[in-house]
Amino acid sequence: MRNGVALAVIAGSALISGLHLDSIPMWRQLLFVILAVVAYLHGRHLPVRRGRLLLVVLATAGSLYAVPDVATAVGALAVLGLFVVLPWLAGCFQRQQADLLEAGRERVARLGREREFVAERVTLRERARIAEDMHDSLGHELALIALRAGALELAADMTPRNREAAARLRASAVTATDRLRHTLGVLRETGAVSTEPPDESVEALVDRARGAGMTVVLDHAGEGAPLPPLVDRAAHRVVRESLTNAARHAPGADVRVRVERARDAVTVTVSNSAAPAPAPASAPAGPVPVSGASGGSGIAGLRERVRLLGGTLRAGPRDGGSVVTARFPSGPAFEGEGAPTGGRGDEGDR
Repeated sequence: MRNGVALAVIAGSALISGLHLDSIPMWRQLLFVILAVVAYLHGRHLPVRRGRLLLVVLATAGSLYAVPDVATAVGALAVLGLFVVLPWLAGCFQRQQADLLEAGRERVARLGREREFVAERVTLRERARIAEDMHDSLGHELALIALRAGALELAADMTPRNREAAARLRASAVTATDRLRHTLGVLRETGAVSTEPPDESVEALVDRARGAGMTVVLDHAGEGAPLPPLVDRAAHRVVRESLTNAARHAPGADVRVRVERARDAVTVTVSNSAAPAPAPASAPAGPVPVSGASGGSGIAGLRERVRLLGGTLRAGPRDGGSVVTARFPSGPAFEGEGAPTGGRGDEGDR
């Protein structure tokens, strides 16, 4: 609206200035130049929805002056056409050209972003395919190595030294499997990044769950020595998955975590009571509070991991709630190296 009023003022000034052109002083000549410049700038920068119609209406109004004086009316219309209409149309043309160039640049940029997105999706799919192939081939072979080493460890004709070597071989195979799973987690298409701290202890995990609103009690029994790295990571995974399931399926329930350390075994038990009815609105609604970006398959993935370590895992209902019990061997084979580097490697469980 204001742009149209400005155009009407410019055109009206040109009509008035075009009257009585018998003598043109210097200031009127300068005014014609100013009107031309202002009209061009108006057309270049200030779009008017119906600017042409407005100019036609003003020209028609100016032509009415031809009734008393035809020559004066012709002069006014000439000034309007030469010093307003033509510069204004030139400015509109320049503005349209600039708009077309800007639209072209935006289209090129949009097509570039689309090509980048398509290329990224193709790359992610290829990475996912590579991850699947690595999981199906290398993961399976490493699992077989761990199982065969475990069979050698239990063979009756093995000497203690060879049995210890077989145990260390099994521990190394489990470590390689964890590292492979960590690599697969990097290659996954989702690209999810775990939000849990690296090398987090069971105590820190329980504290984090409490901070999220869960009611968790942690008990320790037996020897107080630190757990071997492989067993510690597996115990952390058992507790984390159990807390996740409790938060998802029994919000508001009381959870008890018990870690028992014996000379040659570690037992981790996570039990929860039945969920109160109705569930409180403030209870955690899912695994988010205690779990990172886990790509595992729940209890099935846990059972496989515990089995590779030579342990057992039992899970089922109890007293209206549920209980998960995992037992790990804790011999010399697990005391040295073996902790996976760069994370726990559970991102690649499937």
